[in-house]
Amino acid sequence: MTSGMGKAMKQFQKMQADMKKMQQELEEKRISATAGGGMVEVVVDGHRKIVDIKVNPQVVDPEDVETLEDLLQAAANEAMSKAEKVAEEEMKKVTGNMDLPPGLF
Repeated sequence: MTSGMGKAMKQFQKMQADMKKMQQELEEKRISATAGGGMVEVVVDGHRKIVDIKVNPQVVDPEDVETLEDLLQAAANEAMSKAEKVAEEEMKKVTGNMDLPPGLF
């Protein structure tokens, strides 16, 4: 193996280790979004898994379940979108903005 290839392998191994650390950190991150002026809050982790949902009792109306459903959907979608951006930023830190093929890590 040439010294250039050895250096590249070391860089790749470091990137793999950094990627693993980033994945663990993403699992611990909490990203939240609200809807309905804060009546509904959805919290997701950095892997875009819902970890908490809070509903203000004032928004619970048995005669209008559709509004609550819409608020939950809006808050969940916003939280997922924010989590996606957080994950992309963390990935850029690890890869140094290299354009890597999907699924490499």
